[in-house]
Amino acid sequence: MNIAEYSLKNRVVTWLLVIILVAGGATAYEKMGKLEFPAFTLKEAQVITYYPGASPEEVRSEVTYHVEEAVQQLEQLLRIKMSISREGYSEVQVEFKEEYRKDDFPNIYDELRRKIHDMRSRLPPGAMEPIVVDDFADVYGTTLALTGSGYSYRDLKDFADRLKTELVLVPGVRKVVIQGDQEEAVYVELSRARMAKLGIPLDSISRVLESQNVVADSGRVRVGDEYLRIEPSGEFKSVREIGDVLVSSEDNKLVYLKDIARIWRGYKSPPQTPAYSNGQPALIIGISMQAGENVVAVGQRLEQRLGELAGLFPVGMELNVLYNQPEVVDESVKAFVVSVVEALVIVIVVLLIFMGLRTGLIIGAVLLITVAGTLWIMDLTGMELQRISLGALIIALGMLVDNAIVVAEGMLVRIKAGTDAVKAAREVVGKTMWPLLGGTIVGILAFAAIGLSRDGTGEFVGSLFYVILISLTLSWITAVTVTPMFCAMLLKPDSGKAGDTQDDPYQAGLYRYYKAILEAAIRFRWLTVGAVVGLFVLAVVGFGFLKEGFFPDSSTPMFFVDLWEIEGTDIRKTRDDLLKVDDYLRTLEGVVQTTAFVGGGAPRFTLVYAPESNSAAYGQIIVQTDTRERIAAISKQVAEFMRRELPNTEPKVKNLRIGPGRDSKIEARFSGPDPKVLRQLSRQAQDILHKDPEARDIRDDWRQPVKLIRPVFNEKVARTLGISRQDLAAALKSASEGLPVGIYRDGIRLLPIILQPPEDERENVVSLRDIHVWSPVLEKTVPVSQIVSEFQTRWEDAILRARDRQFTIIASANPKGELVSPLFARVRPQIEAIELPPGYKFEWGGEYEDATLAEESLGNMLPATFLLMILTVILLFGKLRQPLIIWLTVPLAVIGISAGLLLMDGAFDFMALLGALSLTGLLIKNSIVLIEQIDLEIEEGKPMYRAIVDSSVSRLRPVMMAASTTILGMVPLLPDVFFVNMALTIMFGLGFATILTLVIVPVLYAILFKVPVVVSTPAT
Repeated sequence: MNIAEYSLKNRVVTWLLVIILVAGGATAYEKMGKLEFPAFTLKEAQVITYYPGASPEEVRSEVTYHVEEAVQQLEQLLRIKMSISREGYSEVQVEFKEEYRKDDFPNIYDELRRKIHDMRSRLPPGAMEPIVVDDFADVYGTTLALTGSGYSYRDLKDFADRLKTELVLVPGVRKVVIQGDQEEAVYVELSRARMAKLGIPLDSISRVLESQNVVADSGRVRVGDEYLRIEPSGEFKSVREIGDVLVSSEDNKLVYLKDIARIWRGYKSPPQTPAYSNGQPALIIGISMQAGENVVAVGQRLEQRLGELAGLFPVGMELNVLYNQPEVVDESVKAFVVSVVEALVIVIVVLLIFMGLRTGLIIGAVLLITVAGTLWIMDLTGMELQRISLGALIIALGMLVDNAIVVAEGMLVRIKAGTDAVKAAREVVGKTMWPLLGGTIVGILAFAAIGLSRDGTGEFVGSLFYVILISLTLSWITAVTVTPMFCAMLLKPDSGKAGDTQDDPYQAGLYRYYKAILEAAIRFRWLTVGAVVGLFVLAVVGFGFLKEGFFPDSSTPMFFVDLWEIEGTDIRKTRDDLLKVDDYLRTLEGVVQTTAFVGGGAPRFTLVYAPESNSAAYGQIIVQTDTRERIAAISKQVAEFMRRELPNTEPKVKNLRIGPGRDSKIEARFSGPDPKVLRQLSRQAQDILHKDPEARDIRDDWRQPVKLIRPVFNEKVARTLGISRQDLAAALKSASEGLPVGIYRDGIRLLPIILQPPEDERENVVSLRDIHVWSPVLEKTVPVSQIVSEFQTRWEDAILRARDRQFTIIASANPKGELVSPLFARVRPQIEAIELPPGYKFEWGGEYEDATLAEESLGNMLPATFLLMILTVILLFGKLRQPLIIWLTVPLAVIGISAGLLLMDGAFDFMALLGALSLTGLLIKNSIVLIEQIDLEIEEGKPMYRAIVDSSVSRLRPVMMAASTTILGMVPLLPDVFFVNMALTIMFGLGFATILTLVIVPVLYAILFKVPVVVSTPAT
């Protein structure tokens, strides 16, 4: 008794399986997690160290060097991706090996912290504690902008803090951050001339202010039975009270600070990374969600809570949505579900047309049961519904009916001929069960390299493999259990034809024409093989003309405008220019909303968005449009506006990506010991890029050198006066930016107290000579000009970058069109021809590196998966010639791939590569079914030639149906920018290859087994 016979004789068990799969799928769909993109681990960390006052070179040698040395001791380290040394700031970006997954990283980050902590003693005095940033990959899927006309930043921050305390309590919310807040400070403004006249040193004011507002434990004293705390008065209860502090003048007279200084509370200047929503100052509220949560459900709870809080909003304050991941996910999932339903309908309609009503309904019902069961198991294993997993379901739909078609076709022929249903099930499943299982395993293994790939790209698309694994396995189970039961229930023998074996169902219509073509092909077998080989050669040549890519841009109606000023530009100038662009954008038709960020980027609102490191010379505008189709025209308009109105800036207009990648698609990376030589090499590469009219966004990541004012310290005179270099630095800082001298405590806020001169003294660079420094020897202030011999203006590199501890500069560009491959093909030989001095090396980065690494990771897994596929086929047949025939047909897919992508102007991107790999399994599966039938009929005693022809004719409908359902099931994926090239690859590759397989497999069988031609006699 085989499994089909058991399922018919124990229908209660089979119906129980059906009920479990359908009910489980229906329940799972409602509660399983839903995401926009599949979660993938950013296997990186950052180590940030502040070293105030240090030059980039000092930061590089005294801080970054030691951090790199500590990081390099980690066994899990793949590379030091990039280290950045700039004025007072060190950042080391650490990249870990691909083999580690999400659960490994808490321990990795702990070990990284231990290494950094052990290194701390080697840092110079003045360097702050290094900060290990391991949460920069957190995604703030709901990002809001809080604005309020007429409200100060303090007002906005107070209300944002209140919202934060409420929203963080919403179930499913992990963290709430606030960005764009402007830090307040208490300013004590003192005139240098007046201070010098009164003889009051800054040190004395600093000491008083620093000590006056410090919380100090004054002890306790017993009074009777009580134990009372002692708390002296004198701490500042308001900013006004700071003016009541007494300071001593040169003649030991006490004066109130308010009599010699202007004391006020305000925002720090220059501003710190301000944000604007539709041109208004804004605070950005980012909300991240807990892992594994259904973001759609969390979004609904957030929306409900915000609705409840609406009555608390001050009049004039409002929240604008920058990005609403729950809504995007909900729309995306619904759209994909519609695509899944469309694909299901298409497949079922095809089945009904070509298989008949009853057979079509049987296979369609089995398909629905299999899909439901797939959803159920996905939920049990913790998989979410997202772009990749839903796309995988669509890809699998056509493949899921293959097994059921073979079983239903076999039972249909037997039942119509009068065979008992149980016997028909036993015969059909008994003969096809193992071949179908072998074909199913091969189909799964065709996708295995994707799921087993260890890099980030493999992790991103890995759910494609797991969905295929689950669904195809279930399709085999339902084919040999549920399908026979449904066939027994619905299929009936033809009236009056019971036991009649004279009629041949394969003597009419398409079967007859196919048989004639097949017999001609076998008769002229070498001509047939030659024609197919010719087509293959043409396809290989045509393949070289295909456009290449990695991952496409997102379909979300959003794009970015990046503005880079000349390095060293004041952030206020950057702000003014960025807002000018922002104002222009809002005049363009189709622009719905703009959000501008000065000095940095937005919170990471989606996993594929990577904010830039903070820089005063950088700004970004996130532009939301009403439709995706508007982006190209608006991008062109704003790019032209920036070239015309802001000619000294470096603008970059870019789209939101799908999947891993980077902003610059072409990156030429030079490494070596001398920054000057690296700049020369970078300039040569940029010159080549500038000469190509299709290149844009040409720049390097070291940017421009900046000017530096260098007071030359006269140590001899200064030491005579008792003045140190540190005293000079403090005086200069006080006279320019202002010198922090204490803390004013204001509830939850700690405001720095800053000493600074009036604006007219602070903004005039000439007045630096008139700054006074306290001389403890003379007990009075002396002008800086006495201890500084001259003021020099120098140039320095504002940014020093290194990769794997070698200075590295990256010259980058983007194509004006969508695809990078034509531009890259033109500039690649020219840039590679640049002569490198000894000790220097060159590497390609950008899309070329990303695609190469992804393909290498995929390629590393291919030998093992192909070996398993070969072994599966060999074990299935127990012979070698049959597997050889099967594998000789696999390359035929290239014919359809080349023709399809060239005809439809598609690109062979990473998803198309995955589609090409999946074709391997589909073609092998079809070939297995065909050859297995030939072998079976030969074993039953039929002559080899007749067995080849008859088996091919009998398998025409199952093979064509399996291919047709797969091809037509791809139709809903064609409008999707992410899957379109994969869909085209599968549709055309499988279409051409299936037709050729139906001819070339029998021909190769005849050749390898030396089958002579037998002239067929006409049917009577």
